[in-house]
Amino acid sequence: MALILPPERPHFFQLPAIDHWNSLYKLTAFDIFILIPYLTILTILAVYGIHRYHLVFLYLKHKDSTAHPNAKLEEKPRVTIQLPIYNEMYVVERLVEAACRVRYPRELLEIQVLDDSTDRTAEIAAASVRKYREIGFNIHHVHRANRKGFKAGALENGLNLATGELIAIFDADFIPSPNFLEDVVDYFSDPQVGMVQARWGHINREYSLLTQVESVILDGHFIIEHGGRHFSGRFFNFNGTAGIWRRTAIEGAGGWQHDTLTEDTDLSYRAQMAGWKFLYLPQIVCPAELPVEMNSFKSQQARWAKGLIQTAIKLLPRILRSDLPWKIKIEAFFHLTANICYPLMIALSFLLLPAMIVRFNQGWFQMLCVDLPLWLASTASVSTFYLISQKELYPDWRVRLRYLPFLMSVGIGLSVSNSKAVMEALLGIKSTFKRTPKYRIESRKDRWVTKKYLRRSGVMPLFELSLGAYFSLVVFYAFVNQNYPTIPFLMLFVVGFTYMGLMSIVHMTLHRWLKDL
Repeated sequence: MALILPPERPHFFQLPAIDHWNSLYKLTAFDIFILIPYLTILTILAVYGIHRYHLVFLYLKHKDSTAHPNAKLEEKPRVTIQLPIYNEMYVVERLVEAACRVRYPRELLEIQVLDDSTDRTAEIAAASVRKYREIGFNIHHVHRANRKGFKAGALENGLNLATGELIAIFDADFIPSPNFLEDVVDYFSDPQVGMVQARWGHINREYSLLTQVESVILDGHFIIEHGGRHFSGRFFNFNGTAGIWRRTAIEGAGGWQHDTLTEDTDLSYRAQMAGWKFLYLPQIVCPAELPVEMNSFKSQQARWAKGLIQTAIKLLPRILRSDLPWKIKIEAFFHLTANICYPLMIALSFLLLPAMIVRFNQGWFQMLCVDLPLWLASTASVSTFYLISQKELYPDWRVRLRYLPFLMSVGIGLSVSNSKAVMEALLGIKSTFKRTPKYRIESRKDRWVTKKYLRRSGVMPLFELSLGAYFSLVVFYAFVNQNYPTIPFLMLFVVGFTYMGLMSIVHMTLHRWLKDL
C-alpha cells in the first residue's frame, strides 16, 4: 500500500509555485478592491512623472536662451534692500554686513532690516544697524511688536515705508555678492519687467550627506524647472529671496498677501497674470546656507508643500478661466498641484504589498506590461531630472550621481511630513509660518547641536520608522518569492522612511544632550 504524503505547505511568506507567465489566476473581489486604487494612484504618479520628462525636454530645447538687458540704465533707480528676519541671532550680523557690502550709489540705496524677532536677535540687529548708520549707510531697523501676516506681513509693512523703485529681498540665510545690484538692475530697463530672480548657491553643500542631497534638489528646481518654464514662455515663481521686484509690479498685482504659506508664489502668479514679465538669470548666483538638521529640513519642505497647494486652491480657478495660453495653464496646474503626489505616495505604500501578492498570482505578464512602465514613468523621471541639472552645473557631475539613489529615498521619506502638510491645505487648516532655523554653518568645522531654534520632531518619526519596518517586510516577501528585480526599488522606501525617522530622533536627542554643555 502506497504511503500518501500531504502536500508540502509553503513558507508563511511564500506563495505556491505557479506559472508566472501564463497564470490562469482569476481575480477575486478583494483583488479588484486592491488593484483599482493601486493602478489609479500609479497612473496619476506616472502622469506627473511624464510632466517631469517634459520639463527636461523644455529645458534642453531652450537651454541656450539667455535673458539680456534691453539697455544700460543711464539713470540708476532708487533701490530698497529688504532683509526679513525672525529670531536669527546667529546670522543677522552676517546678513546686514553682506547687504552693506553691495555696491551701489549710496544716495540711491536704502536697507531695511524687517525684524519680527522675540529674542536677542532684535538687540543684535539694532546694534548692527546702528553701526552701519554711523558710517553713512541709509539703513533702518524696522521692528514689529507682532508677527501679523508673518513674512508677507513684514514685507508689506516694509514696502509702506520704503522709498525705492526697485525692491531687492534677501532672507537671513543668504549672502548677496557685492556686485548683485550692478549685475541685475539693468534688466529693469525694460518697463515690462516686474521681477528678476537669481539662482541659489550653496555655502555648506559639503557639510553632510543631507546638505549634498538638498543641494541637488535645489539645483534641479533652479536649472530644470525655472529654466524650462521661463525660457519656454511659461510662468515661474519668485523664490522669496535673491531677487528684485519692481515696486509697481507688487502694488499692481495686489501686494503681499498672507493667506498662503508661499506668499512669493502667490504674488508671482498674480503679477504675471497682470501682464508683468519675469526674468530668470541662472548665471547670477546668490549663496545661501542649507538646513543641516533633519527636523528643520522637513519643516521647510512641508511649508513649501502646503503653501503651493494653498496657492493652487486660491489661484488655479482664476488661471484656468483666464485667456492665458493653454501651455501656461497646463504648466501652472502641474506646478501648483505637484505636491498632491505625497499623500498618493503614502496611500501607494500601504497598497504595495497586497498589490504585489495579487500581481504575483496573476503572473509576470501584467507586471511587465502594466506596472513596470507606470513605475518607470513615476520614478525614472526623477533620476533624469536631477542628473541633467548636475551635468549642466558641475564638471564633476559624474561623481555627484552617487547621491541620486539616496535623493530618491529622501524624496520618498519626505512623503510623511509633506502629506500631512498637503492634507492640512486641502482641509483648510491654517498654521503659522515656521521659518527654517539658521545656525551659521559654513564649513564642516561648524557645529549646530548646542544652538537654539531646533525643531521638535513630535511623533512623526515613529510613523516613518514604522513604514520603514513595513517595507522591510515587503522586501523580505519579494526575496522569499524570488521577485528579485523589485528589491532595489523597494529598498529606496526602506532607506527613505528609516533615514528620515531615525535622523529626526537622533538630531533631537543630540540637541537635548548637548545644549547645556
